[in-house]
Amino acid sequence: MSGASITVTGHDQKAAWRDKVLPAVEQVRKGVWSIPVPFPNHPMRYTLSYLLLGADDAVLVDPGWASDVGWQHLAAGLAQADVGFSELTGVVVTHRHADHLGLAARVREASGAWVALGEHETLGVPTDGDDAARIAEDRSLLRLWGVPENRLDEVVVDPKRLTARGLAEPDLRFAGDTLVPAAGLRLRVVATPGHTPGHICLVDEARGLIFSGDHVLPRITPNISFEISGPVNPLEDYYESLNLIGFEDDMEVCPAHEYRFSGMRRRVDQLQADNRARSAEVVKILAGGSAHSIWEIARLLTWSRGWHSLQGPVLRLALGETASHVVYLASQGHDVQVPVREAMPAGDAAW
Repeated sequence: MSGASITVTGHDQKAAWRDKVLPAVEQVRKGVWSIPVPFPNHPMRYTLSYLLLGADDAVLVDPGWASDVGWQHLAAGLAQADVGFSELTGVVVTHRHADHLGLAARVREASGAWVALGEHETLGVPTDGDDAARIAEDRSLLRLWGVPENRLDEVVVDPKRLTARGLAEPDLRFAGDTLVPAAGLRLRVVATPGHTPGHICLVDEARGLIFSGDHVLPRITPNISFEISGPVNPLEDYYESLNLIGFEDDMEVCPAHEYRFSGMRRRVDQLQADNRARSAEVVKILAGGSAHSIWEIARLLTWSRGWHSLQGPVLRLALGETASHVVYLASQGHDVQVPVREAMPAGDAAW
């Protein structure tokens, strides 16, 4: 058990997570394999890719971060399942982040398989356009959020890091409540925006499995960030999509990180409670009257390793998370006089 919340089913995976080593390739069910792909120089350490075998087709879910080491691990995992790249029919990626989508282009080139994303997923900053203008726009947003001048360079958007260079453009787009086109498999797509605008989960009811990507993890609360070019209210989207995927407790959840578990409904309840507690913390800070910007609110929030530990991209994520709570609270009728975006239609709250 993890607290009173979930029931751990991937015991060897949890032991590997605890010991900070790569877990082994596992056969989760007949025709379903879990293949860990290294995510180097990152606290998550690896992405759990899943191979699903049908009568005639084979689908790979979340192939992982693009590196030669990752490719070798993925190839070895497929070989353990007695499958070669040429036998893959499709690659389903739960969302755009490079630790999920990174190897998709290389897999497609080696196999001829199609690559699919959710219908509303974007790949990040477009590769065309003026990077200098984007940086200037982002600096303006960060100043609106109250970021001190001496921290702007640290957290400003890096277009080269956020572009889709090297990432696979999808061949297919999946809407919610549709089936993945693979013979011998019955995988239902659930649209689960929040962590990204077009995140999807997959439900295999026949095998009793839910492939949850980063939407629901057994221990970590996914980051839900406000982005100026993203959804208007990402935290509200996340709440709604948690309800869509938290429909029962008995199916085994296969996340993209950490370890397998059962108790999806219980975990969803916990994630919702954790986010509401965070919103309540923001309300309390605002009631104190000393915080008038995203930066000032974030500085007073509770962070697992403390505010001063947050630097660079992690600090940017923390600010985006704070902004998403401010936007959500304003949408729920709270008097939130903290600016989040610049161009506000007449009659809108300060967010």
